[in-house]
Amino acid sequence: MISALLTLSLLAALLCLTRNLRRGAFLCIGTALFLLFGVGTGLLLPVLLVPLQGPYPQIRQPQWGKRNAIVLLGAGVAAGLGGEVHPSIWSYSRMAEAVRLYRACRQEGHDCALFVSGGDADLTGRSEAEVYRDTLLGLGVDPRDLRLETHSLNTFQNAQFSSELLKREGADQVVLVSSGIHLRRSLCYFTHFGIRAEASASDRMKEKRSWMPLAYNLNLADVACHEHLGIFRYRVYQALGWNPKSTSPGGL
Repeated sequence: MISALLTLSLLAALLCLTRNLRRGAFLCIGTALFLLFGVGTGLLLPVLLVPLQGPYPQIRQPQWGKRNAIVLLGAGVAAGLGGEVHPSIWSYSRMAEAVRLYRACRQEGHDCALFVSGGDADLTGRSEAEVYRDTLLGLGVDPRDLRLETHSLNTFQNAQFSSELLKREGADQVVLVSSGIHLRRSLCYFTHFGIRAEASASDRMKEKRSWMPLAYNLNLADVACHEHLGIFRYRVYQALGWNPKSTSPGGL
């Protein structure tokens, strides 16, 4: 997103110069420099990150119910040269947090199921949920406690399809596990489909302050903008009546 805006600003500046519109060209170049240095040095990134991550810490000890569900949202997979498919590097913190919560729930003697949501969005021939299952079993999750949702291709479908499974499970406590930057949008979608969940952040992202623009900060801004735009699009679609029918929050 930020990279696209930078490119468009520079292209607009070139167009203005070809038409001898110097003020327009200076304005476009100034916009590009503002974005490059304001975002690339990390100075403006908290404006994007804090609203997304601030309200959602890692839950140390949830209030477990009689029937508990931990929902793990996928973060992609990666295919090796030999055709094997592994969880992406971004997914391991989410799996670690989900397993931590699962163990805490079981150690206290509660009924607990671990839902893994994610289809084959990367077209590898295996769904994210199936790929993650292998790692989760290796981390000690009882296969009888695993529930796989293998059809969703994005976060909205994660919520839509997982909500159906959660309602059939009859869970009275749902904990949603994902990266901190992803939780605000995820909770918005799950609430839409009647799931009132607690959120536990598996990781948090932070800018790197620098005197010179860093690619890391620009990439982080792109991720944050993707989340903000997803929330904005949901609200617009909701106002226009384009979203699937919603369910009352807590409609388990």
